[in-house]
Amino acid sequence: MTTVTERPTQAPKTDPAPRRKGSFGFNSVSPREKVARYVLLVFVLLITIGPFLWQLSTSLKGSGEDIYTRIPRLLPAQPTFDHYKAVTDTIPVWDYARNSLVVAFLVVGGNIVGASLAGFAISRLQFRGRKIVLGLFLATLVLPGEVTIISQYVTVREFGLANTLFGVALPGMIGALNVLLMYNAFRALPLEVDQAAIVDGANAWQRFVYIGLPSVRGTISVIAIFAFIGAWDDFLWPLIVLTDPDKYTLTVGLQYLSGTFSNNPRLIAAGTMIAFIPIVIVFATLQRFFFKGVEEGAVKG
Repeated sequence: MTTVTERPTQAPKTDPAPRRKGSFGFNSVSPREKVARYVLLVFVLLITIGPFLWQLSTSLKGSGEDIYTRIPRLLPAQPTFDHYKAVTDTIPVWDYARNSLVVAFLVVGGNIVGASLAGFAISRLQFRGRKIVLGLFLATLVLPGEVTIISQYVTVREFGLANTLFGVALPGMIGALNVLLMYNAFRALPLEVDQAAIVDGANAWQRFVYIGLPSVRGTISVIAIFAFIGAWDDFLWPLIVLTDPDKYTLTVGLQYLSGTFSNNPRLIAAGTMIAFIPIVIVFATLQRFFFKGVEEGAVKG
């Protein structure tokens, strides 16, 4: 009698795990599409960075160098910093820069404090008319700034703040968009955190300082950066409010370069670069909060 031995059954073969695609499925696109994406990125980069690089190149070109060549040349053949010195000798750049810094710091401080308080109150506190207040903030975003500029000037003049730096900063010290940004940031916090704090005996101010503000540092840095840039680059409103040349901001004071040296764009470019330096410093200081603070999360275990 023969015995039949059964062979052990083999485990069914499984397909290998699918390869993980790169971010946004970049590994799954064709080479032609990759080339098109890179071309588009380079095009956007040229549009964004190109004017800045051209102004920087123009400010460094010597007086004997033609800046209107048929083929634009980015690298100056005779680089010099004489135009920057000429700007400081022509107009009181540092006085104008000091005035702009005063206005910018007032606007940034007002937006950080005012927008944070208003956003926290609308999002975390319960009071009558809360939705109406939120609707009013949303309605102000529909109106362009030019529509309200006359009423703003009349209000500033009635307060006796015309021809003052505080009068320049006052209309921008609390922006409606910044209030809505803080409203959304505070609203993202779980309600259980507030409820636990209330059980522990925390009042509204303690919840704002110890729970709310540490969780929205990223949004605060965004508000600070854009408020500073908006106040620093503003030209029309300081031109309307200020009449004393000693109180001019830097953007208004640079118009003297265009009037006196209309045939020398190198000086205008040098003045533009001088006005651009503080923006770079502010962004370099706050960029780590700008990029990382928003991703920290509201609740930390």
